[in-house]
Amino acid sequence: MAEVDAPVRKLQVANARAEDSGRGLAHVPRSMLAALGIGEGDVIEIVGKSTTPARAVAPYVEDEGLEIIRIDGLQRANAGVGSGDFVELRKVESKAATRVVFAPAQQNLRLQGSSNALKRTFFGRPLCQGDVVATAGQQRVDNMPPGVQNMLRAPAYALQEIRLAVISTVPKGVVHVDETTEIELRPEYEEPKEARRADVTYDDIGGMGPTIDQLREMVELPLRYPELFQRLGVDPPKGVLLHGPPGTGKTRLARAVANESAAEFFLINGPEIMGSAYGESEGKLRQVFEEAAKAAPSIVFIDEIDSIAPKRGQVSGEAEKRLVAQLLTLMDGLEARANVVVIAATNRPEAIDEALRRPGRFDREIVVGVPDERGRREILGIHTRGMPLGDKVDLGELARTTYGFVGADLAALAREAAIEAVRKLMPRLNLSEGTIPPEVLDTLAVTREDFLDALKRVQPSAMREVMVEAPRVRWDDVGGLDSAQMRLKEGVELPLKNPEAFRRLGIRPAKGFLLYGPPGTGKTLLAKAVAREAQANFIATKSSDLLSKWYGESEQQIAKLFARARQVAPCVIFIDELDSLVPARGSGGGEPQVTERVVNTILAEMDGLEELQSVVVIGATNRPNLIDPALLRPGRFDELVYVGVPDRAGRKRILTIQTGKMPLADDVDLDVVAGRTDRFTGADLEDVVRRAGLAALRESMTVNHVTMAHFETALGNSRASVTPELEREYEAMSARLKQDATALQPIGFAFPPRAKEEAR
Repeated sequence: MAEVDAPVRKLQVANARAEDSGRGLAHVPRSMLAALGIGEGDVIEIVGKSTTPARAVAPYVEDEGLEIIRIDGLQRANAGVGSGDFVELRKVESKAATRVVFAPAQQNLRLQGSSNALKRTFFGRPLCQGDVVATAGQQRVDNMPPGVQNMLRAPAYALQEIRLAVISTVPKGVVHVDETTEIELRPEYEEPKEARRADVTYDDIGGMGPTIDQLREMVELPLRYPELFQRLGVDPPKGVLLHGPPGTGKTRLARAVANESAAEFFLINGPEIMGSAYGESEGKLRQVFEEAAKAAPSIVFIDEIDSIAPKRGQVSGEAEKRLVAQLLTLMDGLEARANVVVIAATNRPEAIDEALRRPGRFDREIVVGVPDERGRREILGIHTRGMPLGDKVDLGELARTTYGFVGADLAALAREAAIEAVRKLMPRLNLSEGTIPPEVLDTLAVTREDFLDALKRVQPSAMREVMVEAPRVRWDDVGGLDSAQMRLKEGVELPLKNPEAFRRLGIRPAKGFLLYGPPGTGKTLLAKAVAREAQANFIATKSSDLLSKWYGESEQQIAKLFARARQVAPCVIFIDELDSLVPARGSGGGEPQVTERVVNTILAEMDGLEELQSVVVIGATNRPNLIDPALLRPGRFDELVYVGVPDRAGRKRILTIQTGKMPLADDVDLDVVAGRTDRFTGADLEDVVRRAGLAALRESMTVNHVTMAHFETALGNSRASVTPELEREYEAMSARLKQDATALQPIGFAFPPRAKEEAR
């Protein structure tokens, strides 16, 4: 390595953007480029606890004028520094390598591949022995020499990002790969001479920027700068509890913090600590904490802590109680713990012993929630980093359509899409050869269609306990319900898509909508369409799913339903046949009624102490006068939406939708059919279209068109399910409903008079 006589400069380290991860670039201030006498694309050496080379490029637009260097997590690990540390920069000359030896950077990974593909991936990249590098995806770096530029756009080496350790280089020092470099890939992991751990960094975690900041100030500061707390005369934080749905990245986050803070990492998997002999479990726990104290600064990570520290009042075994007591004394006992931080993770924080959830043990509880659209875009970017993507792949579009997905789901989605791409390639492979020709590998790409096919197989894990779907019904599929459609658009779609507009005006969005009207008018279809158009998750449930014969279980099911909806917000909860779940209280019955307790629970969930954020409840019923009046006031079901039978124009629109895939003969006039179907609901009109198709098939199984005669036959066999009397009754009920909800009624007479008669 030939060092150039240039001034050494110090800069503070900051994280690079996720899309720059694995590319070997350092974003350096322009003033520093000038001071070192280098241009963009030149090689610099970053000196922390150790050294690593990088190509210097211009700063991001938002960093102009700031004295910081932005490098990715691998480079931070290679230089032995963390975000916020200071590094020295030196200008160096990199020599062309005659030979570079790579090996997998992680254990339990066996690699076999083409050295030519590796040469393309790392062409022009500055390297030195001991570095960990990544086979990042298709790279593009502006303002570089044309030869380097072209090679940096080469196809990726693999379908996923793979981390490789540089075992040796000839010559030694800072080198770069060119056309003459001989590349060797060793199949298995080799223990590095210098320990540089970079298996997980902050670059590998997306969608949780604020969470990382909270965790860094709780963990990194006390481990790296304990003198700060000594100077202030306070004890540093001792523990952090991470909780949230499964698959959101709690364990990965803890590992990244350990790597970035250069701390030793001790993992305790809940069930593994349990021993069969008396006192064995406590002994194992003490041993881990003793080892952590010797290796300080260190992090003890307890995964699934609810399994080893449950509430002592709710467990019968003495071993569990002793283990909880041992953990309490280890975390806040008489012996002081210096430079050891405990991080615990669980998705059941309510099951943990209360004594652990206090300052001095777990000083802060951090929620690791389901990522929003921006977070999902970041996570998809991380998981497709080493993936050769097709031209039409739009990660922003995928982020919009994967609401409710957690990090683990998005990783599974990327993996399924890659498998889909490989499946298409299988016919071109000769499996007996054992290797894949480079020209076949070069054509491998993951397309938009692969991702769409993968979406059909990957279900959001945060919502598997309840029936959750992303509805495929759009407003275009709903006809004849313009008034109801407009009210739902204003009440559901607007606040879920633009919550800041409501905050700006200081008003709260509606919490609930009651859709009522005759059977078959399209209430369920409306609820699905509004969830789809608002880009919200859709939890559909029935009263039979929520009601149980066991005392207290029904209320628990409803509480769990609302808790899950809050986790996967924005979310629409749809409860069909609401009248059977929440009938008016005080309607008779000698023993305590389960439905009365259910009504109370839903009242508390919808307008209780815990705020519903981005969660809308839509109920549907054709007997609204049986519903408890307390639910029909503002703050619960704010909007009562009558879904009546469609008018003539609405019926024609429904018929057009229903016959969209039906080959109609030229003589079919849907306007005439609409005119002859007075008081027909959407379900009735669907039945007319179905019967017309059956009539055509009855004539001949090879028929190509449905004629007007077939519709005449269908009309002769169909009838309107809503009678004039029923329609008048619903209109009268609609007028009466609001005043019934606000009227004060004596105890024991909660039913409106009409409901009382129907109940009998």
